[in-house]
Amino acid sequence: MPNPPWHPDSLADRLPFLRRRARLVADTRAFFTGRGYTEVETPCLVPVPGMEVHLHAFRSEYRPHLGAGGARRTLWLRTSPELALKRLLVAGAGPVFELARVWRNGESGPRHAPEFTMLEWYRPGLSFDGLMDETEAFVRAVCPPVVAHAGVETDLRSKFERITVAEAFAEHCGGLDILGTEGNAARLREDARCAGLEARGDESWEDLFFRLLLERVEPRIGRGRATFLTHWPTPQAALARRNPADPRAALRFELFAGGMELANAFDELTDPAEQRARFERDVAERRRLYGAAGEGWDLDEGFLSALEHGMPAGSGIALGFDRLAMLAAGARRIEDVLWLPFAGG
Repeated sequence: MPNPPWHPDSLADRLPFLRRRARLVADTRAFFTGRGYTEVETPCLVPVPGMEVHLHAFRSEYRPHLGAGGARRTLWLRTSPELALKRLLVAGAGPVFELARVWRNGESGPRHAPEFTMLEWYRPGLSFDGLMDETEAFVRAVCPPVVAHAGVETDLRSKFERITVAEAFAEHCGGLDILGTEGNAARLREDARCAGLEARGDESWEDLFFRLLLERVEPRIGRGRATFLTHWPTPQAALARRNPADPRAALRFELFAGGMELANAFDELTDPAEQRARFERDVAERRRLYGAAGEGWDLDEGFLSALEHGMPAGSGIALGFDRLAMLAAGARRIEDVLWLPFAGG
């Protein structure tokens, strides 16, 4: 039986990785404060944990102190600090970053933990390309020149690749025109078959998109050099604004290195009406897929009110800090870079 995480021998095995993580924390703070960012802390216990359809949150209950007034209500551990940080942009906080503890129920594996750290930063006025430049500079500043994970080595000294989702699907999925399917499941299934790819009759557009992404695209990017996968189809826009040059795509990118997805970023959507419509679709889809379990929270009206007040144009990113620590330290599993790994079994 392996030693528990608190055992001296267990900690000794992890200590080289953990010391490297500690240095990464210090270097991260130095990088962002040196660029004029303010480190902030936002609430972990929130009425809406996030709007992503497929994420599951940890539920809690607020019980007011006797005589304090108020009523019991459901609260959640956040899945991301994103919506809180954007409220600070509305308030005029300027460029901000947070090393945020976040929770996602059911996630566990060599690269996943139900409780982990997310590094998020947001800067008013920063362009989509400017955020990629800054992200590349950050990763180079805090990581060794060459990183590796699970046998995949990435040279961070090389210019990071920038490839659009449309280009990646065309290259790795037999010339498939993903933007041409425009969220139409039947058309995507037919186009996939014409490209010689398996397509199942019951797959939704999103299901088939992600299967092709995971099976055909991701294994071929972020390997010899880091890759920004940019300009996602609008059904996957989330909180990103549409590309003015081609509204079939959104100004969103993900970063891959060492064969791992590290980050997800947006040129931020500031239109409250469009964001409300997207949130409403997300809530309906979550309820359709997960039934009662998907009805735990509704729209984040507080965030939408902030958008109506006016959020400055800019860009922001969420980066999995534990995965970055894995690359920086050469760790094989996420538990290696956690001081006390998840003990829930």
